[in-house]
Amino acid sequence: MKSRARQRPGKIIFVTGTDTGVGKTIFAGLLVYHLRATGVHALAMKPFCSGGHADVKLLRAMQDAELTEEEINPFYFAEPVAPLVAARRSKRLISLGEVVRRIREIAARCETLVVEGSGGLLVPLGENYFVSDVIRALNCAVIVVARNQLGTINHTLLTVDALKRFGVKNIAVALMGTSKKDESAAKNAEVLRGFLAGTPVRELIFLGKNPNKNGGLKKSHKKVKKTLAGFCG
Repeated sequence: MKSRARQRPGKIIFVTGTDTGVGKTIFAGLLVYHLRATGVHALAMKPFCSGGHADVKLLRAMQDAELTEEEINPFYFAEPVAPLVAARRSKRLISLGEVVRRIREIAARCETLVVEGSGGLLVPLGENYFVSDVIRALNCAVIVVARNQLGTINHTLLTVDALKRFGVKNIAVALMGTSKKDESAAKNAEVLRGFLAGTPVRELIFLGKNPNKNGGLKKSHKKVKKTLAGFCG
């Protein structure tokens, strides 16, 4: 798909997590690929990234390299630490307004923009603001990504409750399958649905320890496309 300007910003879907390493990048990549495969002009960003470019490269590949790495990830830090810590060490001052502006610039170029956040809601991104502040400023839909294993009920309920208190109304939960299923995995979704009436909770099967090896994530899309369609409705 070719880049094209739009008069109004596209829809924004913010992908956050109950923690770091829960599968946000895999989910965000699958979601943007699914949207594009179904005829929606979608793009994806990861505004803050620390420690390596692998996540940025994956998102770029899943949107057919329509955006540059810098457009996908305008705020990069080599050190694998929280963005605020890295920014202080490098003496960079990144304002909330600048973050929101960068996101809206890309949103104006597509129908739907998938934004992957850093870690969870209270990861500090800059001086006096968190991931949650970016979400509130964007006033967008949010998908919470969580591991489908023991402990996820507590983490997911805390995250969804916080989002509701922040005024977010359009929330969904994506439970990501893991390599080692524990006894809780079979019932986590059911229990969460009971507590989160009105909030969609959907499960994605485990796609392998390195699902994007040799570009395999695009091939894996067919295994989860029905589930992804539910998040796009």
